[in-house]
Amino acid sequence: MYSNYYLLGIGGIGMSAIARYFKSLGCNVSGYDRTESPLTKQLESEGIEIHYEDRPDLIPFNTDNTFVVYTPAIPEDLKEFQFVKEHGYGICKRSRMLGVIAEGKDCLAISGTHGKTTTSTLLTHIMQTDEIGCSAFLGGISKNYNSNLVVSMSNVLVAEADEFDRSFLQLHPLIAVITAIDADHLDIYNDYAHVKEAFEAFAAQVHPEGAVIVKKGVEIDCSGIKAKVLRYSYDSPCDFYASDIVESDGGYYSFTINYPGGTVRDCKAGVPGWVNVENSIAAAAVALQYGAAPASVREAIASFKGVARRFDIRVNEKGCTYIDDYAHHPKELESAISSIREMFKGRRICGIFQPHLYTRTRDFADGFAAALSNLDELIMLPIYPARELPIEGVNSEMILDKVTIKDKMLVQKSELMDIIKSKKIDCLVTFGAGDIDHFVVPIENYLKECLKKY
Repeated sequence: MYSNYYLLGIGGIGMSAIARYFKSLGCNVSGYDRTESPLTKQLESEGIEIHYEDRPDLIPFNTDNTFVVYTPAIPEDLKEFQFVKEHGYGICKRSRMLGVIAEGKDCLAISGTHGKTTTSTLLTHIMQTDEIGCSAFLGGISKNYNSNLVVSMSNVLVAEADEFDRSFLQLHPLIAVITAIDADHLDIYNDYAHVKEAFEAFAAQVHPEGAVIVKKGVEIDCSGIKAKVLRYSYDSPCDFYASDIVESDGGYYSFTINYPGGTVRDCKAGVPGWVNVENSIAAAAVALQYGAAPASVREAIASFKGVARRFDIRVNEKGCTYIDDYAHHPKELESAISSIREMFKGRRICGIFQPHLYTRTRDFADGFAAALSNLDELIMLPIYPARELPIEGVNSEMILDKVTIKDKMLVQKSELMDIIKSKKIDCLVTFGAGDIDHFVVPIENYLKECLKKY
C-alpha cells in the first residue's frame, strides 16, 4: 500500500471510483483531468486535490511512495504521463488496478455492451439490502448511495466489467453476467468477431465453481467456459425470467421472477421502463445464485432509485417531461426510445443527441440514423471527440442526413439553450456520453421555471 495515489484522468467515472476507494483507506489522493466537471467538483469537496493544466510539477515528487493510475483515454503525449514513466513511478491502467483490488474477493462482475451500469448498480443495492453486503465499483452514480463507489466489510465485490480496451480481462469473477454483445469500440477491436472473442475470453476466466449468466439470445461459444452457464430473459422461459408482468401508470412494472430455486413474487420495479424489468432479472440472477434471500431481492428492486444519466427522469409534470440518458450506441438509443414510447404514449418526443467519438460515428452512422428516426423531432450536436482526433469527412451530418424524420436540425452547443427556449416542450430527451451532461441541470431548471408560470 502506497501513501500517495495520483490519477491521470481522475474525472472519469471509473477513475473517480478508484480515487474515492483509496481516499476511503486514508491515503493521499490527487490527480489531473482536462476539464472541470460536476464529478471533479464533488471529488474536490471530498478532499481530493485536482488540477486542470498539464503540469508535471504538481505531481507528488515521491517516487517511492506514490503510485500512478491512468486511464487509456489520456493522450500518449501528455507531459504528466511522460514524466511519471520517465521518473520511475509505480504505474498501471485503471483496469489493472481494479483487478488488483478484486483479487481475493468474491467478484460479481456485470459485462455487456449495454445495460451493465444499471444492472451492476441494482445488484449492489440487492447485496447491500441483504445481510451479505458488498463493496462496488460502478460506472454511474447510484441514486441510492449518491456515489459510484460503495465500501463495506463484506468480501463480495460488485464490478462493472468494461469491454473497452479489453479492460474486463483483468477480472476473474466468481459470477459474471453478459447482458449483450454488440459491435462497439471498433477502434479497439476492428470487427464484431473480435468483440465476441473478447467476451468469450472473459467468460472463460470465471471461476470453475461459479457461473456465467448470459442473456438468452446472445450468441457465445461456451466451449472454453469452465463455470456453469445459465441464461436469463425478460419474459422467455429459461433459468431466470419474468412472468405475470403488469404495467401500471407511469411505466412502472410488477412481475414475478422465476429461477431454478422457485419464484420471487410481487416484485415491483422502483424505476420505470420495460428494460428495467430485464435489468432486474439479470441482477437478481446473480444475487440469488450467490445466496441472497428472495425477500432481499424483492425489497431492493422496489426501493431502487436508479442511476444518474440512465433513463433519468428529471421532470415529469402534466404536459412536460424531461429525461436524460447516457445512450451512445444505436442499440441503447433504440431501447431507450422504445421504452419512452411505451411509457408516454401519444406524446411528441424531441431528442437531443451528441454523438460520442469519431470512430463510433463512422462505424454506426446507419444504425444511429435508424434509431433516431423513431423520434418525432431531433436536435443534433457536433461529435464529442473524447480521446480521439478528428477524422476527415466524419461529422454529425453523417447521421443527420440519413435520419428519415423531417423535423431535424444540427446546432452548436452554444445555441442549444436558445433553441430549447424557442420550442414548446412536450417530452424532451438528452442522449449521449460526452459533455452533454453539462446541459442537464440548466434544462431541468428552465423547464421547472416554465411550469411555475402555468
